[in-house]
Amino acid sequence: MGHRLSKIYTRTGDDGTTGLGDGSRVKKTSERIEAIGAVDELNSLIGLLLTHGIKSEIRITLADVQHELFDLGGELSIPGRIAITEKQVSRLEETLDRLNADLPPLKEFILPGGTASAAVCHMARTVCRRAERQVTRLAESEKISAVAGKYLNRLSDLLFVIARTLNVHAGCGDVLWQPGKTR
Repeated sequence: MGHRLSKIYTRTGDDGTTGLGDGSRVKKTSERIEAIGAVDELNSLIGLLLTHGIKSEIRITLADVQHELFDLGGELSIPGRIAITEKQVSRLEETLDRLNADLPPLKEFILPGGTASAAVCHMARTVCRRAERQVTRLAESEKISAVAGKYLNRLSDLLFVIARTLNVHAGCGDVLWQPGKTR
């Protein structure tokens, strides 16, 4: 593959622009860069989550998701490129269904929390929702694949179920919302 990043700083972004994968330059505040940044932030949070000793199918799933999020970032950085497909969305749905089948049914809203790993997973879920909103906003002004937003939507659902699963595996139940509770 060679040395792709032999020099880390280029100074080309000092004027408030950044380069896309196709060589074009856009403002760092553009909708496209905001979407790419949210996907990158999500990937970083999943990396943090994986430092919490996650085991089994969940670790494998999250490692796969990290690669797919990098692919999605690449898709967003090269206008017209497609990297995320229905196959990845289906895989998320299958994993979501499998993990959710082992959880107690939800009768109440739950609060983010429980174990540290579940709390980080909930944080990743909220960043995923933001990334989805930003990709959706980008799609309103530029042509991008509808599958990108669909993938992020399923991923946020999966992260919710993974957070619940992590709490169950740790012997900690969901933190139930109690309306009006102050103490």
